Amino acid sequence: MRITITFIRVKEYDAIVIGTGITGGWAAKELCEKGLRTLVLDRGRDVPHGAYPTANLDDWDLPNRGKLTIEEIKEYPIQQRAGYVDQATKHFWLKDSEDPYHEEYPYNWIRGYQVGGRSLLWGRQVYRWSDLDFKANAQEGIAIDWPIRYRDLKPWYTYVEKHIGVSGQKENIPHLPDSHFLPPMDYYAIEEDFIAAIRDQYNDRIVTIGRVANLTNGLGNRGPCQFRNRCIRGCPYGAYFSSNSSTLPAAMATGNMELRPFSTVAEILWDDKAQKARGVRVIDTETKEEMIFESKIIFLNASTLASTKILLQSQSSRFPNGMGNDSGVLGKNLMDHHCYAGATGYSEKYPDLYYKGRRPNGIYIPRFQNLNQNTQRDNYLRGFAYQGNAGREDWFRVIREAEYGAQFKEACLTPGQWMIGLIAFGECLPYSDNEVYLHPTKKDPFGLPQLAIKAEWKNNELSMRPEMQSAAAEMLEAAGMKNIITYDNGTNPGGGIHEMGTARMGRDAKTSVLNKWNQIHSVPNVFVTDGACMTSSACQNPSLTYMALTARAADKAVKLLNSGEL
Repeated sequence: MRITITFIRVKEYDAIVIGTGITGGWAAKELCEKGLRTLVLDRGRDVPHGAYPTANLDDWDLPNRGKLTIEEIKEYPIQQRAGYVDQATKHFWLKDSEDPYHEEYPYNWIRGYQVGGRSLLWGRQVYRWSDLDFKANAQEGIAIDWPIRYRDLKPWYTYVEKHIGVSGQKENIPHLPDSHFLPPMDYYAIEEDFIAAIRDQYNDRIVTIGRVANLTNGLGNRGPCQFRNRCIRGCPYGAYFSSNSSTLPAAMATGNMELRPFSTVAEILWDDKAQKARGVRVIDTETKEEMIFESKIIFLNASTLASTKILLQSQSSRFPNGMGNDSGVLGKNLMDHHCYAGATGYSEKYPDLYYKGRRPNGIYIPRFQNLNQNTQRDNYLRGFAYQGNAGREDWFRVIREAEYGAQFKEACLTPGQWMIGLIAFGECLPYSDNEVYLHPTKKDPFGLPQLAIKAEWKNNELSMRPEMQSAAAEMLEAAGMKNIITYDNGTNPGGGIHEMGTARMGRDAKTSVLNKWNQIHSVPNVFVTDGACMTSSACQNPSLTYMALTARAADKAVKLLNSGEL
């Protein structure tokens, strides 16, 4: 498709933030609160906090009881792989035709184009990393070493946690440091039994309540969680952390933020004379007009693959292969968590007990493999952790029972057995041939190159998966669960929706894109603090680490700017 573009030159800013998701919101908040006039760009529409059209609807209020029609499913062939797209959320997920990409192997690039990005859609599980994670590459000779350690992020974890609100409980586990916690959510009775059984029968693993960015107490202008478990629709109470409910309002309150939705960043512009970036070229997604915005510093937070795509598109005589790509590693070492393997078990205990509300959280079993000599595995490096949940089977099971008459009515009104399900999230190693690049011929609707993705699970990941099933089944059996079913449903890379890497941090500019402050080595006024910066993936949900890195980098950027070094 041919596009007519009008050229418009626009004013300068102190800072530009590209993206409004979890890290973009944090960059906006920190830079604005430190006094910088900041332009915040997002390629999607604006979604003011509270403008969540299905947040208060019951399933029966939705068309087809929430299910997409066959025709609607055709609009989301990739997005619906995650299993989240339905009538209640489809307005937050991208239609694949609106921004296609090329898959060399199946890859699930799950996206939401709106102000707030996937911070409106995330699972909210937040876990600190430890030096077990930051040191692993160096100790095992994998890829390159992280340029930071846990001590560098520890105060920033706390800083972020106090703002977002994390409910959970202390466990004093060295490889899963405790956070700054709000009161934990309560366990169900069957979970308490499971926890006690694991404590009694294992000395290498524990079960704890999930550490989740849902408020159990009100925080500032945000109310406490109502236990509706409709978080993915947007929370009008602000009870879970999102850019829309928290960081963007904080940035706006300073008077220093200008938010511009419908703005696709085509490239970051290089100033050859000044030897730094001077701004960004933007295409208005509604009018197709082209604009240039200039600034002293730029924070790139468009999400892992989108940020790397922008860097690859940012070509000049200085950077013919993409901005900051002197090392040649830009686009390489794509990672995600492999999951959808585990086990489910049932119990005949507590037939007279139920639970109240819909807890938007579950239980967590931290990694217990390859921690020391006693937990060493011979067939794979690193490890996995479990997320799980308990509940009683509900009336949906009567479809399987196919009861009739009085028996049918009784089955509808009687809760089923208690059950516990465990799903593993495993670490993916960084591989240089798991990569993204600009497709040489395919274009997106704005005439920009499509992103091409080539990634697959390799032997180390695949070797974990049998134990992901067997260890879950073993623990459920140890806790007295019956009718245990193991599963490995498989998943393409991207299915964990934790894409990481492709513009990694490192000490050496010859082998990395970013330094320890998330600055591009050769373009020090550009900071990349979303998942693209990651040097390894650990097995914990990564968003808390992204936020801590962003707050830390913003603090450094402002100090460098104020000292005249940028």
